[in-house]
Amino acid sequence: MPSFAIEAPGEANPLTENTLLHSLQAAVSSDPKQIQSGTKQLQAWEKSPGFYKHLQSVFITRTLPVEIRHLAIIQLKLGIEKYWRKTATNAVSKDDKAVIRSRLITGGVEEDNHLLALQNAVVAAKIVRFEYPQDWPDAISSTLDIIRHYSSDDSSSRLERALLILLHIIKELSTARIQRSRTNLQAATPEIFGVLGSIYINKINQWQQAISNSSHDANLATLMSQSLLAIKILRRLLISGYEFAHRDDDVRHFWEISLTQVQSFMNNVQQHAGSLAPAAMELVQRHLMQLSKFHLDMAEKHPAAFVLLPSSLALVHAYWAFAKQFSETYSTTVNPAWPHRNIVTDGSTTPRSWPAISEKLSLNGMILIRACIRMAFKPASTFKYRHADEKEERRQAEGTIKQDLLTQSFVEDIMTVIITKFLILRQGDLQDWELDPEEWAAMQENESEDMNLSVRACAERLVLDLCTYFKATLTGPILSLFHSVADLQNENVLFKDAVYCAIGMAAPIFKDEIDFDSLLKTILVPEIQKHIEGSKILRRRIAVFAGQWVVVKISQESRPVVYQMFDHLLQPEDKSNDEVVQITAGHQFKNVVDDFDFDPEQFAPHAESIITKLMALIESASLTPTKLGLLDTVSALIERFGHRIEPFALRIVNVLPGLWAQSDEMDEPMLKPPILTVLSRLLQALKSNSVRFHSMVVPIIRTAVVEDSEIQIYLLEEALDLWHSVLAQTASPAPADIMSLVQHLFPFYDLASESLRAILEITESYVLLAPQDMLSDAIRKPMLTRFTSMIGPKARAETNGMVCSCVELMARSASSLGGDEATKQITTDLVESGFLPKQLAGLRSAWIAHCTTGPLAKTPAVDGVVETDYFSILARILIASPAVFVQAITYTPIASTSDTDDNESAAVTNDPIPAEENLKWLLEEWFSHLENIGDPSKRKLMALALTKLLQTLHPAILGNLQLLMTLWTDVITELCEPDPETPDAPIVAGKDSDSLVYTDPVGLRVVEEGAPEEPEDERRRMLAWDDPVHRVGLPGFVRETLQLVVQGCGGEQRFRDEWLVNVDVDVVNAFGRLGIMG
Repeated sequence: MPSFAIEAPGEANPLTENTLLHSLQAAVSSDPKQIQSGTKQLQAWEKSPGFYKHLQSVFITRTLPVEIRHLAIIQLKLGIEKYWRKTATNAVSKDDKAVIRSRLITGGVEEDNHLLALQNAVVAAKIVRFEYPQDWPDAISSTLDIIRHYSSDDSSSRLERALLILLHIIKELSTARIQRSRTNLQAATPEIFGVLGSIYINKINQWQQAISNSSHDANLATLMSQSLLAIKILRRLLISGYEFAHRDDDVRHFWEISLTQVQSFMNNVQQHAGSLAPAAMELVQRHLMQLSKFHLDMAEKHPAAFVLLPSSLALVHAYWAFAKQFSETYSTTVNPAWPHRNIVTDGSTTPRSWPAISEKLSLNGMILIRACIRMAFKPASTFKYRHADEKEERRQAEGTIKQDLLTQSFVEDIMTVIITKFLILRQGDLQDWELDPEEWAAMQENESEDMNLSVRACAERLVLDLCTYFKATLTGPILSLFHSVADLQNENVLFKDAVYCAIGMAAPIFKDEIDFDSLLKTILVPEIQKHIEGSKILRRRIAVFAGQWVVVKISQESRPVVYQMFDHLLQPEDKSNDEVVQITAGHQFKNVVDDFDFDPEQFAPHAESIITKLMALIESASLTPTKLGLLDTVSALIERFGHRIEPFALRIVNVLPGLWAQSDEMDEPMLKPPILTVLSRLLQALKSNSVRFHSMVVPIIRTAVVEDSEIQIYLLEEALDLWHSVLAQTASPAPADIMSLVQHLFPFYDLASESLRAILEITESYVLLAPQDMLSDAIRKPMLTRFTSMIGPKARAETNGMVCSCVELMARSASSLGGDEATKQITTDLVESGFLPKQLAGLRSAWIAHCTTGPLAKTPAVDGVVETDYFSILARILIASPAVFVQAITYTPIASTSDTDDNESAAVTNDPIPAEENLKWLLEEWFSHLENIGDPSKRKLMALALTKLLQTLHPAILGNLQLLMTLWTDVITELCEPDPETPDAPIVAGKDSDSLVYTDPVGLRVVEEGAPEEPEDERRRMLAWDDPVHRVGLPGFVRETLQLVVQGCGGEQRFRDEWLVNVDVDVVNAFGRLGIMG
């Protein structure tokens, strides 16, 4: 019979344990509708009281299916981060927390399913981080009690589960960013160490005895798992639980035990490789790696303690001895990380084979040596206060490393082994090269970036460290070795590759000892022309070698030789240039063109050939990392080659649509950002000649910036750069398709994201490009409204400045296009949008703050550069129309600043403030702020504006005549140089101009002679040319204004009697000495 029951909406369903179970069952079903319904219901309940308590009840009910219990514990884990904090909205209640805590430890210990036990341990650890020790003081001690209780249990999983919980608790506390958590851990460490240390030693002894006796102990795997968890805990505990581990006797004793166990575990692996079960062998190896990590962590995080612990130097020598022994067989091993490893039929290549473990231990040995070098020559700096005894221990440790460990013989031995063994390409490398050249090249790039995962990458960094700090010791032997192999008759390709690798890494160290120009012409160029067995190995290395040396030392005369060399290495027809050689040359060529001394004119003869080969290589490459590296090279080449790229632009652009399509086909979205970067730099290089490509890029920009676009998350930054490039290279008038993108700016104004700077730069470019369109009602009003929310006390100074710059530009454009009427309109909009009231509120708060001192002093809402930005907008309005300015200041409602610094939340009054009162405080603050403005252009702008205001004969400005005359004297003295032929004459002496006045707009060009100017640069140049700051001479403007004012006041005598009489005679005399009035 069909069911007609209707399920209530999520919010209407009452939360009980049964209804929760029903929703969990739905959420894990195979029916999409059930999944959606159950998931929505769980989301609706996550803020409900009792939800997380019931989730735990479901989890600990072991009769329920595993998938339901798993979802329950996952939901509980997610809820802890959101709602466990006491300050969280809809926080978990105190009673529910108590219930959950009471069942956490026992629930995890009694859990048979490892995956569920793991999730429960994570939940317990997260709660401990929040509540230990204040609200859950016995969290650690109760866990330790259970561990003690089950410490002799070798058959069940109870001890293992308790250890798992403790492990995650220690992880959580040791990695917490809050110092209090780490302090609490240190307080509990002695007790934990006492319990765990004995368990670890006991379990180790048991299973090692069983292995030695070749007995088939049924509990062997359980014992080994227990001891592995114990050492994982101890490793973290001893690193994070002790500030001075070397001072504790128990730690010193355990340290000595760990040293003996390393050798013991090695013996177990080597001697019982055939008899021990694979699972047990893997557990032994994991023990070995945990101890190795322990030693490394101590060296890197507690360097002084590492050195001062017993037998530490012997430990370093032991690791190196092991690495040295491994180096003898290193050349015959393979790379275990090679993705096609299962194709190679070699018995020694299984992931858990002894060679693989040996390689990891050897790598750790080299990392350990690097840590010792750092602690001796480059110790980590800290702001933490250090006691005298701690400083002495640190000095002692550094001295021990330098004198007793890093001896000349030890350093030379390390360098010899590295060059002769670890830098040699292995047989497996050569096999992998042949098997999949492009994959192998990509792996080499990745390995070189992560020195902690690759023996060769770590060896290369170790070469650089040793050459840096032991140059005097190593220069002779290394250079002797280099000169012996840098010989055309030497055809030991693998060894030559290793030596060149070392010298390339140490290029900054040996730049004065090696003549690279001579080496290039006499050795490297002939080498890449040879066709012998292994030529491709040497060609690849020379490409890398040249890329390393070009950025360090090369003459301008030798650069064309380098271009020819890379052109040759990129030649696909040469049989010795396989994919690896070409890809490596393509990637390394970025270093050549991105060098500071790169000369485009020198490169021009080689451009066509190299660019054509690079683009063909991009098309033929199949792997995304390969394409990314080559696109990076092309991008750098376009940027450095500049407008000269124009003949090859179409060749570059023709490749990009295919790459974009491949990105979609292969589901490789990360290929798209570099494509946009190439396009952006190409448009910048082509300047106005880039218009032919705009029809291709505008749809891409629209797709990336449209609201809720799927690709926006990973493409936005590059799309915004491309958008800005299009605007900068577009000539006026702006095409309709470009203007249609303006609407997509508005959603970004509301997001306080990292993209806001780029959005505001684009906005400014639009105002420059199409001022009439941007000042239309449809755009201007909503834009100013958005801008209002982006300024104020809570805004970043940079954002505030960029918004004010846009508004200032809009005000200038309005005045230029429509005179007083347009200025009046945009000023009205500034008032109605709240922008001007917000500005004045900030300035008034600054004035009030500057009027108060002592205990009653107030903090201004705005200050410094923000205040300058605000006054700049007012100055532009004032210069454009003094009448509009005075009216706006008179009748603009201003937020109250009497009792709060947060002007954004203050009350707003709609009563007009009398002009005399309003202008009075504003001018006081304006004149007061002038001394904080350092930019001469800004100071002149303020002087022009305030002088313009004087023309209105307003009493407020006439009452500040002394301050205005002081401003004139200061700014004109700064901007006008005295005539050297008549040094005693007045500075102005009848002149009208000043040093900021431009005489020729062509002279403002910022590009090199002969290079095209981008349209936006031309617009900015003409904007500067039309700026009163650069068109109007201040001395002449002051002279004209004073003549108008004197006439307006009724003549010179009346002006003196009514206004000039209030000015200090010294101020009048200083102004008079300028000679402005003759």
